[in-house]
Amino acid sequence: MAESITLEMAGRELKVSNPDKIFFTKRGETKLDLIRYYEAVAEPLLAATGGRPTLMQRFPDGASGKNFFQKRVPKGAPEWLETTIVSTPNGTDSNAMVIADIAHVGWAAQMGCLGFHVWPYLAAAPDVTDELRIDLDPVPGISFDDVRAGALNVKALLDELGIRSFVKTTGSKGLHIYCRLSPNWDSYEVRAAAVALARELERRHPETMTAAWWKEERGKRVFVDFNQNAPHKTVFGTWSVRARVGAQVSTPINWDEVDSVDPNALTMATVPDRLKTNGNPWEEMNEDPQDLGPLLEMSAHDMAGGLMDAPWPPVYPKQPNEPPRVAPSRAKKTEP
Repeated sequence: MAESITLEMAGRELKVSNPDKIFFTKRGETKLDLIRYYEAVAEPLLAATGGRPTLMQRFPDGASGKNFFQKRVPKGAPEWLETTIVSTPNGTDSNAMVIADIAHVGWAAQMGCLGFHVWPYLAAAPDVTDELRIDLDPVPGISFDDVRAGALNVKALLDELGIRSFVKTTGSKGLHIYCRLSPNWDSYEVRAAAVALARELERRHPETMTAAWWKEERGKRVFVDFNQNAPHKTVFGTWSVRARVGAQVSTPINWDEVDSVDPNALTMATVPDRLKTNGNPWEEMNEDPQDLGPLLEMSAHDMAGGLMDAPWPPVYPKQPNEPPRVAPSRAKKTEP
């Protein structure tokens, strides 16, 4: 095993220690293989996440080992590493790495990063949220086929509202739906739009989809996780490799693939060739920013009709118009 090698990435020198260290045990891919993968998908990865702050999830011993979130760029980082100050939901500030070029991604991979958790804004414009992110994950009793159907329901509603959307696998068991937005809204407005979307989906598909924040109210329905759009929330990065032994990738797909895609087959070993053959399904995303107005009108209609805001995650301060932050069953027990 080589002790270290030096690579050139984006015109920078990157020292890689233990390049032959196995990170993914199913096929034996190494740290160097991970960095080479990111080189292979550099163009679409930077189109999707370039210029954005990211929280790194580090696995120093590979996908099967222990992990931790790197909230602050560690001492000893290269002088050229671009960082920015970000806030966490509880109000703590930290300096996060910005995905400025593929050398930054390579450095993070060298540090054992098996998960980029990306902010929904550009570091240069932190007050503007330019992504709506809809997270559909299976819960107990829900199959991936249910998630597929839920994703197509999301697309149908967004299409009806004239909002273009794009879909990707999560690298695990769910699907993410993204809309690139015009630079006109902040994270509170984007979250309000996501709440309105989730509620309308539940109205239209009450047996299969839900906006219920409390797990006890969801039943066997696909949850539309609106709170992934709360301020300072991050989502697993596009083209990022998951910390799974098979090195599955959070991969953009075409909408006509949703019914047939096998997320487990989209791996570090297969995605580069797929990209060469099929191109980037998100190629046009940045060229076509969308208007959030129709969803905000839907949100305003809900509020005018007497609905309160949806519950926020517990790490956030109490918000205006938010209902009591207590599970319904617990609230009943405390009633006089």
